[in-house]
Amino acid sequence: MSILLSGSLAFDHIMVFPGHFEDHILPDKIHILNVSFLVDSLDRLRGGVAGNIAYNLALLHEPCRIVATVGEDFSTYREVLGAMGIDVSPISVVPGELTASAFITTDRSDNQITGFYPGAMRRAGDLSVTPHLSGIRMAVVSPTEPSAMARHVRELTAARCPYMYDPGQQIIALSPAALIEGMDGASILVGNDYEFAMIAEKTGMSRDDLERVCPIVAITYGELGSRIFCDGVAYHIPAVRPHEVVDPTGAGDGYRAGLLVGLGAGLPVNIAGQLGSLAATYVVESKGTQGHAYTLPEFAERFAREFPQSIDAVRDVLERAPLVRSE
Repeated sequence: MSILLSGSLAFDHIMVFPGHFEDHILPDKIHILNVSFLVDSLDRLRGGVAGNIAYNLALLHEPCRIVATVGEDFSTYREVLGAMGIDVSPISVVPGELTASAFITTDRSDNQITGFYPGAMRRAGDLSVTPHLSGIRMAVVSPTEPSAMARHVRELTAARCPYMYDPGQQIIALSPAALIEGMDGASILVGNDYEFAMIAEKTGMSRDDLERVCPIVAITYGELGSRIFCDGVAYHIPAVRPHEVVDPTGAGDGYRAGLLVGLGAGLPVNIAGQLGSLAATYVVESKGTQGHAYTLPEFAERFAREFPQSIDAVRDVLERAPLVRSE
């Protein structure tokens, strides 16, 4: 059985400005802003929510399949995912388009200026998940073009396929009705504390309502860990302290992967959250959203140190056979 991922695939262009933005912006000239920052580094990294979750699932040897639209520049990215055992066959190339791309400039105070080009992602609503549901035990509807998110929610509901709803960065773009529809049909709702506040404001639902809107609701709080609500019980999951904080971007996608693996294995929700907590920390310790790597024995050894009371429950999950790699 496999996990289907509906969401974005993108390239992240990360630039570092060695100064401070505020030193080059005149407050009284904001209305005619024209600035240029000479950066001292540029990295083009693989990203996108679906790609990030898939990468983390593959590290945990969990089979998955991606449904997304990409541009003609995606071939190398596709090879990397395929070599990890990820099913990339449903990924559709849009002729004449580029893959979605984020352009992020960060200054010495960690302020960021970001531009996002959706590119081929604008055609994600053309894709149906229905032909790709064979052998799927769980789906994930994550940020991509809003019409695609709405379509895939309806198709998964019609097919009675359980799904995780992760509206994330598209909460602003989604209508209140679309958000409510996505949550109503979901088995799992996940997001960070700020995203839940945005959902509450946009839908008019209370925080208590949101904590009960799905059978499982997971709220992340960064270095403060996460809370998972299930069957009227709230579980606090501590964050795993990183050896070094290099780049927190994408940590939430690692958390989602670990949570999905644990829940898919039938583990209690709190232990599934612990898997997510550790998977997220590995992301924080490297540059980019897919710059980290580990073996299952390495993951298991660290898990045993962080959550010794739970290692017996997850041992079989972390000793699973390797994925079949594609040629």
